Amino acid sequence: MDSILPVNLNQKFSLFSEYWRPKVAAQLNGQEVKLVKFKGEFVWHHHDEQDEMFLVWNGRFRVEFRDRTVELHAGELLVVPRGIEHRTAADEEVEVILFEPAETRNTGNISDDTYTAPSGVSI
Repeated sequence: MDSILPVNLNQKFSLFSEYWRPKVAAQLNGQEVKLVKFKGEFVWHHHDEQDEMFLVWNGRFRVEFRDRTVELHAGELLVVPRGIEHRTAADEEVEVILFEPAETRNTGNISDDTYTAPSGVSI
């Protein structure tokens, strides 16, 4: 029971400054709660097997699809269904919480070492 401790999200976000490289804040049932900071534009990609959930903790950003754009603000979330091509973009730094299966690569079907986070990097 000593390992059951709260996670302070503000404190965890303060531990890193790099963009586009998610950090694992918690794990449960084969899923990971990941924290990530965005600024600029990410690569167009999709996930063949996993849905992807974005929850804005601080700031705002947009999820761009080929036919429309969805703007998200602090306190809002969006689920991108598997197979849907998208990219994220933020004009200013934004802090985002992701909830997804542990094996999910942030670049989906694209191999790009610029953005690919090492698997399971915890903070």
